[in-house]
Amino acid sequence: MLLDTRFNKVTEKVIGCAMGVHKLMGTGFQEVIYQRSLAVELEQAGVVFGRELEMPIFYKGVEVGSRRVDFLVEETVLVELKALHELNAMHYAQIINYLEAYRLEVGLLNNFGEPSLKFKRFLKTHSR
Repeated sequence: MLLDTRFNKVTEKVIGCAMGVHKLMGTGFQEVIYQRSLAVELEQAGVVFGRELEMPIFYKGVEVGSRRVDFLVEETVLVELKALHELNAMHYAQIINYLEAYRLEVGLLNNFGEPSLKFKRFLKTHSR
């Protein structure tokens, strides 16, 4: 089985920026503070992104609504932020569902609420 590396460069940049934020800010802030700080880091790193973008949600190919995403990086990578004591299966399911609903292939889930930054990369390999 071959590993899919198409999005590695983008996700590595985002993770590096998130690590920089966590290193300087530590834990204990609300998610919005980490979101604003990550926007500064991404901008300084020259990463193309949109923050709090209103994105259409699709069901069986039909647009059924919209929701704001924390970040959309280089028009391909969904980045969701959390500031929780720990992530669980519900958070993983949430980002997997977002990838399907937004018709995106890759997502990053970053949690700033733990003593060290926790992140997980998700790659949609097929449609439901």
